[in-house]
Amino acid sequence: MKRRVVAGLLASVTAVTGCAMLSRDARPWKLQEAELIHSAMHQLTSVMVYDIFSPPQSSRVYAYASIAAYEVLRQEHPEYGTLAGQLNGLTPVPSADRTVQYSFPLAGVHALMTVGRTLTFSRPRMDSLRTSMDARFRGHGMTAAVYDRSIAYGDTVARHILVWASNDRFIQTRGYPKYTVISKPGRWIPTPPAYMDAVEPNWAVLRPFVMDSSSQLRPPAPAEYDTTAGSVFRTNAMEVWDTARHLTDEQRAIAGFWDCNPYVMHVQGHAMFATKKISPGGHWMGIVAIASRNAEADLMQSSEAYARTAVALADGFISVWDEKFRSNVVRPETAINSFLDEQWQPLLQTPPFPEYPSGHSVVSNAAAAVLSQLFGARVAFVDSTEVEYGLPVRSFASFDAAAAEAAISRLYGGIHYRPAIEAGAVQGRRVGTLVNDRIHTRLGRDVTTAGTRPAAAPTH
Repeated sequence: MKRRVVAGLLASVTAVTGCAMLSRDARPWKLQEAELIHSAMHQLTSVMVYDIFSPPQSSRVYAYASIAAYEVLRQEHPEYGTLAGQLNGLTPVPSADRTVQYSFPLAGVHALMTVGRTLTFSRPRMDSLRTSMDARFRGHGMTAAVYDRSIAYGDTVARHILVWASNDRFIQTRGYPKYTVISKPGRWIPTPPAYMDAVEPNWAVLRPFVMDSSSQLRPPAPAEYDTTAGSVFRTNAMEVWDTARHLTDEQRAIAGFWDCNPYVMHVQGHAMFATKKISPGGHWMGIVAIASRNAEADLMQSSEAYARTAVALADGFISVWDEKFRSNVVRPETAINSFLDEQWQPLLQTPPFPEYPSGHSVVSNAAAAVLSQLFGARVAFVDSTEVEYGLPVRSFASFDAAAAEAAISRLYGGIHYRPAIEAGAVQGRRVGTLVNDRIHTRLGRDVTTAGTRPAAAPTH
C-alpha cells in the first residue's frame, strides 16, 4: 500500500517538473515534491539495513549521497550556496546549462541514488530502486529530452561527488590490518555472543568533512582502569551493574528504542541467528524527514537539512572513533564479569568496538545541534522512525531532548559508563556547533527555517 501511495505522489509531482525554470513559488505541489527526497533517503536506508552497514560506514554514505542531491537541487535556487570550499576537498560541481530545461528534482534524486548505489554493496537492489524512481518521471508532462538531460546532469554531479569521496582514504583503510586484541586489563576485547572483530578500527584516518582533523574535538581522557574499592572506574562500573538490576519499564523502553544496533546476534541452544536494525545515523536521518514534514519544508529545504545533518553525523563518527581506538576502554560487560558478577549480561547486546566515548551521545547531540538551528530549539515532534522495526513511537519536546534520551539509553542498556555518555554529549554538541559555524548554505541570511513555512500546496 505504501509503495502505491508513493508512486501516485510521484506521478502527481512529475506532471509539473518538466520546466525547471519556473520559480519555486509558482510551481504547484511543492510540498508534495519534497517527498521525492524523503522517499529516496528511506530507500537508501533500507538498502544499508539489508547490507548490514556499520554505523560509521552508513554515515559516510548518507553524507556523500545527501551532498550530491543538495548540489544538484541548488542549481535552480540561487539563494543557496555551494558546499564547495566549505567541505574539505570539495571543488565546485559542474554547473547546469542555463539555456535548456531540466527537471532538477529528477536530477537531484537520481544523483542521490547513484551515489548511494556506488557506495553500497547490494548494487542490483539499489539499481532496481533507482530505476523505479527514475521511471516514475516518464510520461507525466516531461519530454524525453528533458528527462534524458536531467538524468545526465544527475550522473555528472554524482561522478564529481564520487571522485571527491574516493580521496577520503576509505579505500586505503580496506587494506589495513585488522585490530589486534591485547590481553591487558582495562583494554577492550570482543564480547558475547558473537565475539565479533572490532568495527572500523582505522576510521579516524578518514578525511573529515568540516573538522580540521579527527582529533580536533577530542574529549577528556577517561578514568584509568582500577578495580580497587572506591576507585572512579569501579564506581562507574558498579553504577552500570546496579542500574541494570533496577530498570523500570520506561527505562527498558528507552534502551530498546535507541538500540540502533545494525546486527544483533541471537543464540537459542546451538542455533545462532541475526536481526538487522537501523543505524544511529539512520535513525537521525529519519528524524530529519519528520522535522522537514512537520515544518512543511520544500524539496530544497529538506535537501539542505539532510546534507547538514549528514555532515554532522559523519564528522561525529570520525571524531568518536578517533577516541575509541586511542583510549581503548573495556566495555562494562567485560569489566563487570571480571570483578563484580561473572553471570551478568547487559540489557542490550554490546557493540563490537571500545567503550569511550559513547557514539550515540556524540552523533545524537551533533545532529540535534544542527536540527535545532534549522528548525528551532524548542520544536516538539513524535519520532516514528522505529515503527517499521517493531517499536512504538516516542514523543520529544525538542531535538536536544531526543539526543539526551539517546545518550542516557546507553546506561540503561548496560553498554556504557556514565562518563562516556556525558563526555560524548559535550563532544557531540561541539561537532554540531562546528558544522553550524562552518557551513553556510543560505546566501546572505540566517539558515534557520523555523517560522518560515512555505505556503500550503494548492488543493486543485
